[in-house]
Amino acid sequence: MSVLVDTSVWVAYLRGISDLPELELLIDENLIATNDLVMAELIPYLHVRKQQRLISLMSEINRLPLTIDWADIIQMQTTCLRQGINAIGIPDLIMAQHAIRNHLRLFTLDKHFILMSKHLPLAIYENKK
Repeated sequence: MSVLVDTSVWVAYLRGISDLPELELLIDENLIATNDLVMAELIPYLHVRKQQRLISLMSEINRLPLTIDWADIIQMQTTCLRQGINAIGIPDLIMAQHAIRNHLRLFTLDKHFILMSKHLPLAIYENKK
């Protein structure tokens, strides 16, 4: 199963904030998928840091098209709110929906995705650290 790597993981990795050997393993085994939302969050940061080679490498990652079902997003947000999971942004709901619909595990450092996974069919990639 491929793994959708959330922006939080990429930013921590690129800044050297967190030791993420799992990410390197996933990269080496070509198990990573991405989407335009992640790329739109990352690429400007990389442009500012003048990381053209990294931008080129990121563009080679398997990019799955986003198809947003707004009724489903509304239902997901409603479910989260009913479970007391507040302040989930629309981009994070889109990431969760994308992972669910494409049968991807989500690799994230954001704790609210773990909370969401208890009430939605969202598979979380377990960071072994």
